Amino acid sequence: MDNFTFYSPTFFVFGRDTEKETGRYVRQFGGSKVLVHFGGKSAKSSGLLDRVEKSLKEAGVSYVSLGGVKPNPRSGLVYEGIELCRKEQVDFILAVGGGSVIDSAKAIAAGVVYEGDFWDFYAGKPIEKALPVGTVLTIAAAGSEGSPDSVITKEEGMFKRGASGNAIRPRFSILNPALTETLPPYQSAAGITDIMAHLYERYLTNTKEVEVTDRLIEALLLTMRHEGPRVIADPHNYEARANIMWAGMMAHNNSCGVGRTQDWNSHNVEHELSALYDCAHGAGLAVTMPAVFKYVMKHDVMRFAKVAVRVWGCQMDFDHPEVTALEGIGALRSFLISIGMPKNFAELGAKETDIPALVSQLCNGDGRPGYIEGFVKLDEKDCAEIYRLML
Repeated sequence: MDNFTFYSPTFFVFGRDTEKETGRYVRQFGGSKVLVHFGGKSAKSSGLLDRVEKSLKEAGVSYVSLGGVKPNPRSGLVYEGIELCRKEQVDFILAVGGGSVIDSAKAIAAGVVYEGDFWDFYAGKPIEKALPVGTVLTIAAAGSEGSPDSVITKEEGMFKRGASGNAIRPRFSILNPALTETLPPYQSAAGITDIMAHLYERYLTNTKEVEVTDRLIEALLLTMRHEGPRVIADPHNYEARANIMWAGMMAHNNSCGVGRTQDWNSHNVEHELSALYDCAHGAGLAVTMPAVFKYVMKHDVMRFAKVAVRVWGCQMDFDHPEVTALEGIGALRSFLISIGMPKNFAELGAKETDIPALVSQLCNGDGRPGYIEGFVKLDEKDCAEIYRLML
């Protein structure tokens, strides 16, 4: 196990009707003038925004609002939010929505107190200072409600990149599983896929002897395997929703990733798909992960064989562990298809003729050095082969 530091200060408020306490927690964590940041019509039509705004008023917290966050959140709205916050002298950012809304809120929070272009953080500059952020979560998926991470798409060039820093970890996050019960099955399945990807990206490590975090990851993957089909079959299964929501947070606050190297190549490969085609991130990952895993499997066959046995119930073939490894990758792919995720490029709306452009953006775009690096270093040729495996 590698040396590590771990700091995860988010205050979680979990359960039914907890969004009605939002104002109290904004006040508790220092907010007096808030930007309420949200997505589209559902936050309004469901009455969620009304409940949140009522709680702010009851707590004596003033606010301004900025909606319009899209999936794969865009830089343009971040710039708009930064300008609005400075004009209105906002001192707290409240995200009401899923990962896209929270990521956009984090970007705004970092940008307001920074003299340069907020995109500097998404080009590699660490985030060391930001306005405090709180969240009211509506989708179990990205884990942004407990993480120090944010992903934004830069509209000039359509680069989808991430930034990180403990300064943007939410001060509090309100998690009411009932708010996810109205999600369409496809969105629920995409969220489940994203959660599983966050776990696999940590499981694929070159660090030896990390049994504690291996077992934590395996337990959460087993939870998703059990609960995923239950919420697809019955969207109003509160207990299944609750387990998925908490698993989503655990998957990405890095409690499962400490003391070990991590991968993130599947996320990098997928980001180009959702940037170009605007597909759901989880849907893109459902197609990307099996392709990436098959391509890099030979790097450490036993790591793939171990998760195949422990999570997917495969029988270990000690003479031919690659058979077990492939069986586990196939089981993952079959599971994702069974909950409604796409199985190939065509179902994402992607085209084989776009592969050269995807590879160019992935390996060279926005200052990258011609490759990506995680569990395995992948150059342009490798990435092109991975995209072709998705066909």
